[in-house]
Amino acid sequence: MAKSLGFVFPLSLAPRGLPSRPMAYASPVIALALTLAFGALLFVLLGKDPMAALKVFLVDPVKDKRALGEVLLKTVPLVLCALGLSVCYRANVWNIGAEGQLILGGIFAAATVLWFDVPGHQASATSGTAVLVLASLAGIAGGMLWAGITALLRDRFNANEILVSLMLTYIAQQLILYVVNGPLKDPQGMNFPQSKVFSSEFLLPNLMSGSRLHAGFVVMLVLVAVMTVFLFRSFAGYRLQVGGTAPSAARYAGFSARASLWMALLISGGFAGLAGAFEVVGPIGQLLPSISPGYGFTAIIVAFVGRLHPVGAVFGGIVMSLFYIGGEMAQSRLGLPSAIGWVFQGMLLFFLLACDSLIDHRLRWRAAAVR
Repeated sequence: MAKSLGFVFPLSLAPRGLPSRPMAYASPVIALALTLAFGALLFVLLGKDPMAALKVFLVDPVKDKRALGEVLLKTVPLVLCALGLSVCYRANVWNIGAEGQLILGGIFAAATVLWFDVPGHQASATSGTAVLVLASLAGIAGGMLWAGITALLRDRFNANEILVSLMLTYIAQQLILYVVNGPLKDPQGMNFPQSKVFSSEFLLPNLMSGSRLHAGFVVMLVLVAVMTVFLFRSFAGYRLQVGGTAPSAARYAGFSARASLWMALLISGGFAGLAGAFEVVGPIGQLLPSISPGYGFTAIIVAFVGRLHPVGAVFGGIVMSLFYIGGEMAQSRLGLPSAIGWVFQGMLLFFLLACDSLIDHRLRWRAAAVR
């Protein structure tokens, strides 16, 4: 079983007694250092001062309260999606469609808010809170529904969940274009593809004055703690991981590999859907075709940078958020292309996979030499 875990997730899920465990957590640090080093070299090749450019990426996004709030704001959808993906990958279920599940969550949440946000109706604070709760639950349901399609096709027809979940993302992108140009379109929106702007009582309250950081950040932290207990201190979490990574051992122990598949995908879809709901009732305040700049895909990197651990996902989310905002600042202040942030994300993933592979290869070579 340990061998299969190491093969599916190099080093990241190694049992506690193996010597590879310290290196598993050193790998993201090494990968981040290499990313910054090669990023500095890239800035030199582009004719920019590397130290000033790295300052724009790493220091300026957190230089004041408002900037720090923006960094933490972007961690909310990244970490929520990464939490669900970590569950999937630990269960050996390769969900690549968190982006589509996030979009469906946003659609369901927006439809719920618009159902209650009718002209002439002034909701009280209590009813506004109730609508936010309903919108969040609707977002979770939407994400679970979209992930459930992948689970059904994998369970019933043995379809490849990588392809199915990825293709469903493109369907979700077309679906949101349809609803913002059709059923949920703002009739007073001058023909723009968008819903009406939600009333203020149906938006998540801010946590810090002068910033857009909302209460969803607190919910995210609570869910990080819940998932840490679920994965590492509960029998259900243990059963889910064994059912996915060692089906034969699971059958011998009376666990169900099918149950692991469904549970992993539904949990992942629910978290991604909640991320979409928080986007539309949070910083955006309405349904737009571009509710996500690719959070669901970036969350894959966040999950692996965090070693498929809920707490690690928070640190990975902060790093990716810095790259998002740093890329935007580099575009406006240094005149660099907007894709520079994606370049940094790609380099981090490349170096992380390289470090994992090289370290794993070295440890296997040493183990073979000992034998």
